Amino acid sequence: MRDLSSTELSETLLGWYDIHARSMPWRIGPADRATGVTPDPYRIWMSEVMLQQTTVAAVKEYFTRFTTRWPTVTDLATAEDADVMAEWAGLGYYARARNLLKCARVVAFELGGQFPDTLDGLLALPGVGPYTAAAIASIAFDRSEAVLDGNVERVMSRLFNIHDPLPGVKPVLKDKAASLTPALRPGDYAQAVMDLGATICTPKSPACGICPWVAPCAARAEGTAAELPKKTPKKPKPTRYGVAYVARTTEGAWLLERRPDKGLLGGMLGWPGTDWGDAPSRNPPFTADWSRLEGEVKHTFTHFHLILKVETARIPEGFNLRPDQELLPQAGFKPSDLPTVMRKAFDLYQGNPPIKALG
Repeated sequence: MRDLSSTELSETLLGWYDIHARSMPWRIGPADRATGVTPDPYRIWMSEVMLQQTTVAAVKEYFTRFTTRWPTVTDLATAEDADVMAEWAGLGYYARARNLLKCARVVAFELGGQFPDTLDGLLALPGVGPYTAAAIASIAFDRSEAVLDGNVERVMSRLFNIHDPLPGVKPVLKDKAASLTPALRPGDYAQAVMDLGATICTPKSPACGICPWVAPCAARAEGTAAELPKKTPKKPKPTRYGVAYVARTTEGAWLLERRPDKGLLGGMLGWPGTDWGDAPSRNPPFTADWSRLEGEVKHTFTHFHLILKVETARIPEGFNLRPDQELLPQAGFKPSDLPTVMRKAFDLYQGNPPIKALG
């Protein structure tokens, strides 16, 4: 192990980044940035919101679709909620999509289309928390703000050989990250340390031999890199149960229901269904000869596993829709617009015959 100053550490990492920076659709690479090309705060904000609890590989296609359809924050702010939620389908954590629209409308209609360029200003925006604000401030505006995502937590815990478990040790790791964040090129540095964690200082089998920080890494010297960062054991996720009801009219229109704005899948269209509880229950949207499909839908949310049975029936003539329900004609129905768990129910409907008439 060789001790280096904070300045030497950041300069070493920036030198590595200048050669090995990943290419991403929202990123201005170090060569372009050196010539004076600056990032678009809208694109940086969009990418950071999408990347919350989601991988880079999953986000790239969504980011390209969103920024092609809505190239500016004002374009997004004036979009229909349903269109944005449909484009978001499959990316998960739908509260992020609702906050995306809220934030875009604040920026477009209250801030003249300009994102704040300070940490405090960014923190005041809907859906922008400490990490996202620091990332935007650093990457988009070259503010010397320390970013701390999962990659940076891992890098800091290993570089300084910190064995206290997450999440309690986050403030310590944030202080370490801040101590290395340079005044010059902080945006490039923020992306460099995240790239380091994503490509070299990986959760399993870190490639220490080609790491630019191999010499000063305390965990490498002690042989503890593979066991860091330590985490407080998580409680097992409970399992909840429910029923999704897939129904059509004789003309082929689908019965869909918009979920409440708050809560899981808030504001999204999906199949009518029961509450998700500790035991299965039934609550069909209308009286009919319901048939249960073979198989079940399994889906995992952040805090619980979900198992859904799927039932199907023909919608009777004269059925009265509730305000939160609509009949969507076949021509306007796109399964890809459904949230993932609802699309799984549709897939089960498509591929499985009824096995049990329930009445």
